[in-house]
Amino acid sequence: MKSLRTIDPSGSIALQEIDRPTPSPGQCLIQLRCAALNRRDQWIREGLYPGIKAGVTLGSDGCGVVVEGPEEWVGKEVIINPSLDWGNDPAAQGPDYSILGLPVDGTLAEYMVIGTDQLVEKPAHLTTSEAAAIPLAALTAYRACVTKAQIVAGNRVLVGGAGGGVSQFALSIAKSLGAEVYVTSSSEEKVARSVAQGASGGFDYRDASWTKQALGSAGAFDVVIDGAAGPNIDSYLQVIKPGGRIVVYGATAGKPKELDVRRLFWSQVAIHGSTMGSPEEFKEMVNLFDSKQIRPVIDQMYRLGDGLQAFDRFKASDHFGKIVIEIS
Repeated sequence: MKSLRTIDPSGSIALQEIDRPTPSPGQCLIQLRCAALNRRDQWIREGLYPGIKAGVTLGSDGCGVVVEGPEEWVGKEVIINPSLDWGNDPAAQGPDYSILGLPVDGTLAEYMVIGTDQLVEKPAHLTTSEAAAIPLAALTAYRACVTKAQIVAGNRVLVGGAGGGVSQFALSIAKSLGAEVYVTSSSEEKVARSVAQGASGGFDYRDASWTKQALGSAGAFDVVIDGAAGPNIDSYLQVIKPGGRIVVYGATAGKPKELDVRRLFWSQVAIHGSTMGSPEEFKEMVNLFDSKQIRPVIDQMYRLGDGLQAFDRFKASDHFGKIVIEIS
């Protein structure tokens, strides 16, 4: 079978022929239909992720059909939960936690094996490519929006970095909960596309006056959802309501150089760290997508043989929504 995998510890990747895996008791053999890329895949390719080793199939997102395993699963079209060995504490992942696609083989292959406890049936309203786009980013967005931020109807929410996978899902999830959502971006086009997706407006975070513009046009926010950190955190303290919640799920812009701690404590603001989610949250997330008929935005589709081109598009950061790879 074909598999897009690491070929050395630097993270270099190539499409290779490998043996089809055999499921153990309690596992299913999945014939993958579609997979999708996440930032961690690109970081692995660039050698910027911890624990890289040769011979690992990449990919955390996938949707496919069970072709072998327990009888009750065979023939079902499933979404794969990439959050492995979360542990018993819903508040945080345990010491054995890992993510599908490193250190264990992931979804960028024609077949894979995984435990039945990592599978959820695909909602009927989603296409296979849409379902494959959901797992990692939507789980991250769900925990950030629902578990951590506790968004409710009427909240005013700011989502940073419009166009990325998690931010796209955070916008959709917050809207489905009845929130009024705004976004930030360095791209007018991505702001416009977010408005078309349901956002009430957006702001260019490169503009030194964006916080004043936000307060003037939208007012202060109950919740901020952010995956960049860096200087953004201090800016968010300027636009958050007293008692508001800032949830940070990533640090693509690095560590904050400044943080107005006086504003932080005087405004009674809470800053929450969040990443991925528990098995229960994954099921809750899929149920929300089903009940609210949420659909992801697909940026572009590629074939598995053109997987390196898909990675190149991701690296360019021009995409809006998820980059999906059709496998079979």
